[in-house]
Amino acid sequence: MSQPKTNVLAVTIAIYVATFVSAIEGTIVSTALPTIVGNLHGVALMNWVFSIYLLATAMVTPIYGKLADVLGRKPIMQFGLGVFIVGSAMSGLATSMPVLIFWRAIQGIGAGALLPVSMTIIADIYSIEKRAKILGITNSAWGIAAVLAPLLGGIIIDKLSWHWIFFINVPIGLITMILFQLYLHEPKRQREESIDYLGSFWLMVCLLSLMLSFQELSNQSIVWAAVMGSLVISMVSLILFVRREKRAVDPIISLELFKNRPFIVQNVIAALINGYLMALTVYVPTWGQGIHGVSASEAGLALTPNSLMWVVGAFATSYFLARWTPRRILYFSLTFILVAGLALALLPIQASFGWFFVITAINGFGFGIAMTTTTLTSQRLVSAENVGVATSFNTLGRTIGQTLMVSIFGIILNTGMQQGITHSAGTNMAMMNRLINPQTASGLPEKLLPTLRQILYNGLHWVYVIGFGIIVLTFVINRLDHSNQVLGSGATDD
Repeated sequence: MSQPKTNVLAVTIAIYVATFVSAIEGTIVSTALPTIVGNLHGVALMNWVFSIYLLATAMVTPIYGKLADVLGRKPIMQFGLGVFIVGSAMSGLATSMPVLIFWRAIQGIGAGALLPVSMTIIADIYSIEKRAKILGITNSAWGIAAVLAPLLGGIIIDKLSWHWIFFINVPIGLITMILFQLYLHEPKRQREESIDYLGSFWLMVCLLSLMLSFQELSNQSIVWAAVMGSLVISMVSLILFVRREKRAVDPIISLELFKNRPFIVQNVIAALINGYLMALTVYVPTWGQGIHGVSASEAGLALTPNSLMWVVGAFATSYFLARWTPRRILYFSLTFILVAGLALALLPIQASFGWFFVITAINGFGFGIAMTTTTLTSQRLVSAENVGVATSFNTLGRTIGQTLMVSIFGIILNTGMQQGITHSAGTNMAMMNRLINPQTASGLPEKLLPTLRQILYNGLHWVYVIGFGIIVLTFVINRLDHSNQVLGSGATDD
């Protein structure tokens, strides 16, 4: 009996839905969080509703990548969706903040499979030339989610209750599972390797403690003993992980990958530019609300050109892949990000808010090409049996880059504002918190508003100066890739 063929369209739709669910989760929960905290009386634990989800997702992402290579994409995706659905349903039923945080961790463990396994399936069912376009389409889910999430979250809160923020994932997740079950067909795996459980354990401990240190760094009052303790645990577990992988018959992450210079270059660049992306997505709305006094929805709209041009850039990548080496493509795309980054670093406080629409559009085009290129190149540089590991490694690097840089940018902004407050009589951090929200900013003394806005501007200015430095660093790192192979063909780029 012949193996039934995969229905590419149905599976692509399932991948898009899985990506959309993953993309919308963080934003829609943030919309509902004030209501959730008020209902469950847990303001002190508020940050953990987000943090535990991200920690759990990052911790299991590389494990899912290896399991997808060993056991197959379909069973791992179905398992991840199943865990995500259970975590979502139980989060909606939570009656206290500790219970909600626990089930958010379970939800995050399931979500860790969605993005890397989806991208691995795309690598299986599409050629390298078509893959860039499909990644562009699936990446559009992030832009649509960014626009729809606040609106959808508000409607759910107003018309139903905060519980439905989580319950809505259940039917969507079940439909996605059915699509994968019926239409994704892959050959049975003949591999007999055992799972490296000890290596998986040390890797999870390493990532968990590393992410916890980043989480502590993002707090306004940093407990440095906790940061250093987490980093020490992370380093020790990393050493134990490497020792284990050297002896393992089938390691969870082959150390041979780290000898592949082009592969490492691609993933370091992906981590750095995803970290820089946080300066855009977190602090452009802050600039709009705090300095220009626009509403949260208007400030969020300034990021829409970034999402739209990201899709355009991803589509354009398929053209470049057939003609240029990854290094040359990255130089081209990073130039757009560099120009936009320089504009943000030099933008004066008097500049109109409309400039952000132009800057984010330029950024989005560069991001679309760069992120698609790093993903496709990472997949192409490894053997077929390691595509899942390579994809999850790329996803993990991006997550770590975002988590680390959002912590560093937070420290930079807080330090800048604290210095400004010290030199401006009558101002304090409570006023800065009120300034960033247009609804509470109206209650601030009129004569202090220009001073407070200048303090916020100075802090944001240093965020973008450091961000510009990160982009310059990506150019330096890109020079380390000396390969001249054009991925879209067997030719070389001279």
